[in-house]
Amino acid sequence: MAAGRRTTAPRHRGPHKAVSAGAAALLAAASLWTLGSVSEAEAATTITVAKDGSGQYTSVQAAVNAVPSGNTARVVVSIKPGTYRELVKIPSDKQNVTLQGTGSSRSDTVIVYNNASGTKKPDGSGNYGTSGSATVAAEGNGFQARNLTISNDFDEAANQSMSDRQAVALRTAADKVFLESVAVNGDQDTLLLDTASKSTLGRVYMTDSVVVGNVDFIFGRATAVIDSSVITLKKRWDGSSAGYIAAPSTAADRKGFLFTGSTVNGNVSASSFYLGRPWHAGGDASLDPMATFRQTTLSSAIKSAPWTDMSGFSWKDDRFAEYKNTGPGSGAASSNRPQLSDSQAAGQETADWLAGWTPSAS
Repeated sequence: MAAGRRTTAPRHRGPHKAVSAGAAALLAAASLWTLGSVSEAEAATTITVAKDGSGQYTSVQAAVNAVPSGNTARVVVSIKPGTYRELVKIPSDKQNVTLQGTGSSRSDTVIVYNNASGTKKPDGSGNYGTSGSATVAAEGNGFQARNLTISNDFDEAANQSMSDRQAVALRTAADKVFLESVAVNGDQDTLLLDTASKSTLGRVYMTDSVVVGNVDFIFGRATAVIDSSVITLKKRWDGSSAGYIAAPSTAADRKGFLFTGSTVNGNVSASSFYLGRPWHAGGDASLDPMATFRQTTLSSAIKSAPWTDMSGFSWKDDRFAEYKNTGPGSGAASSNRPQLSDSQAAGQETADWLAGWTPSAS
């Protein structure tokens, strides 16, 4: 990109017991799924990835490739500790895929790559573009990630000659995405929470997680809840402190981003970051970007006027608000700092965003 009531989510579970014959087990499960003779829970399969060869696959993408197209049952890709420098894509025809680290913490299992928007594709067909720069791209509904780190370590300082330096770590373009105990690290455009199309609902629930970045680093058109998580502000490549957390591009008939019960921190200067700004992707005036920060602790890095305009669109024409935030970066209601009333806040809770979906680990 150019530049209250909580749903109860089960805590992290240990990895499922691995099957003994990887691809063969998946093919057998695929036959059962096609016949519709078993339930999703019965057909759930676990396949293992390990750098040292002790699993069924040595790369995450190889494991994803083994998932049959058209599957509907849960497939858990159980990833042993290590750093996996690779690009991972879960296409739309592979639903209910879970990427799950098996280490004692999310930092033990890392998927990382360094593409940026302006990085040239190896086949010579052009640049990757912002969405194409993602280290992990999840387009299959029901995607889950748990107990791991997803990073984009593109070096902005070393690539100042590149005009498009946006670099996505994780892109989701699916419905019923559940992210639990993950770290998503980057600089500009770290976490792209998207949908399959402007008219398609894409719900995301992220909890007990960390997102790191500096410019528009949580962005997109999804209906997303960031709950009980840490939003860490990062200095720019040149050591300066300036940036924006959220850049929603919400359709007018949908809910955007809800940050609730979370913390905003980071080693940056006071009054140097905005909570967000409206991204009217492609100059689309029909969009109505939306972001609410509620009951969240804000560090002194947040500006006293925490919202700002973008590309000629005024934030005051869209949907930006706060509710009962705390910390040195919080502030009283004003024309530059709209606050929800109690009655308005009652309609902006996690359950309103998830609309009948209860995320659960599987």
